[in-house]
Amino acid sequence: MASKKPFINDDFLLTTKAAKELYHGFAEKMPIIDYHCHLPPAEIAEDKRWDDIADVWLGGDHYKWRQLRSNGFKERLCSGRGKDGCGSGWERFEAFAKAMERLVRNPLFDWSHLELARYFGVTERLCGDSAARIYKKCNAMLQKPWFSARGLMKKSNVAVVCTTDDPIDSLEHHLAIAKKPFATQIRPAWRSDKASKIELPKVWNDWMDRLGAAAKMSVKTYDDFLAAMAKRHAFFEKAGCLISDYGITEVFATPYTEKEIATIFKKARAGRQVTEEEALKFKSAWLYEGLKADAAANWTTQLHYNCIRDLNSAMYDVMGPDTGFDAIGDWSVGTNLAKLFDRLERTDSLPRCILYSLNPKDNEMLCSIMGSFQKAPYRGKIQLGSAWWFLDQKDGMRKQIETLSALGSLGNFIGMLTDSRSFLSYTRHEYFRRILCQKLGEEVEKGELPNDMKWLGGIVSDISFNNANEYFGFNA
Repeated sequence: MASKKPFINDDFLLTTKAAKELYHGFAEKMPIIDYHCHLPPAEIAEDKRWDDIADVWLGGDHYKWRQLRSNGFKERLCSGRGKDGCGSGWERFEAFAKAMERLVRNPLFDWSHLELARYFGVTERLCGDSAARIYKKCNAMLQKPWFSARGLMKKSNVAVVCTTDDPIDSLEHHLAIAKKPFATQIRPAWRSDKASKIELPKVWNDWMDRLGAAAKMSVKTYDDFLAAMAKRHAFFEKAGCLISDYGITEVFATPYTEKEIATIFKKARAGRQVTEEEALKFKSAWLYEGLKADAAANWTTQLHYNCIRDLNSAMYDVMGPDTGFDAIGDWSVGTNLAKLFDRLERTDSLPRCILYSLNPKDNEMLCSIMGSFQKAPYRGKIQLGSAWWFLDQKDGMRKQIETLSALGSLGNFIGMLTDSRSFLSYTRHEYFRRILCQKLGEEVEKGELPNDMKWLGGIVSDISFNNANEYFGFNA
């Protein structure tokens, strides 16, 4: 009797002849452009290595931490940052292996097995019984010469990585990488969210002081703020930045006057609490000026919104931000987004822009708004972003593809990203490409799309790599 194929095999998620031809003939070998991630630049600069699979696989991965918590494991075995200390590498790995037994159909089940197969050569199912064997094999693989931050990028055929960086960052690690470059382009991405936190006087003022130090000037007035931000924007541009990113709850477009913003800034800089309306006016000015600066520099703007962050305040007090206590939000942004884009467009200051909502109900609305602001010479100047965070799973990706196909132009889509802090997450690009090829292949088999593999294969190649390379101007 023939042996069964392993779960992760050459045709994983591909069930039709057309799907297999599209993936293996076109998508599989295309390089990766990871234009939004949270990899630490210091670890790329030093070409970090790891001694324990738990460190590279579980460290910083709040997707896995959430599921470990959901399966009843103490924090010492989840993030390793609990009040009761940190579990050993083996204890944490074994806990996740046991959690995997309960994660049937969760995207982590697929991602984790893809990562084990692609980077460690492990094709058996991870569970409590197999944990010790797999742990030993993975730790042995970590000793391979290529198993390092840069080595993993090379193995994954990564052409470009854009990290996420604060305007006050020295970019010292990016500058160090530039002095000793390797095959992958490593570029900073501008993330100025802390500049908008005017409702938190101490935090905001501390950041403003640091902005002044970074820009080598005093930041006392709103005009000072704009000048300092312009200096830092130019510094990022010189360091190779081509992308900005705004992590916002909603799209800010409250009407304001320059005089009002100057007064609000002065009030907050004096350490006084601003009102909710004043905060919204300042955030609206910050967002508008930021996008206008991006357009002037020929950057692409990303708007990530509709996330409720750090909603478990008790755990935030212990763990801090970005530790797996966030959720999908439900702000309504259609009117404000249209107002913001219209104001920018009237002075030809609307940059290329990628729109991501963490709430999938917004995708049709976003597609209809972006269709009103497309403009030559760009193919897809305004993009519907890939299925993001809680949505980067099979159903979320398929729905995003359906919406973009129906209301936009799928052939212009710039494809997947990792949004990850892990060097092992590049399999998410493979996952997306397989889902895309399966979707198109299914429709070829049903006669809903022409059986023209050269044409469809070109679209798959473009979505996998070519579109993003051209859109951002990477020249990779």
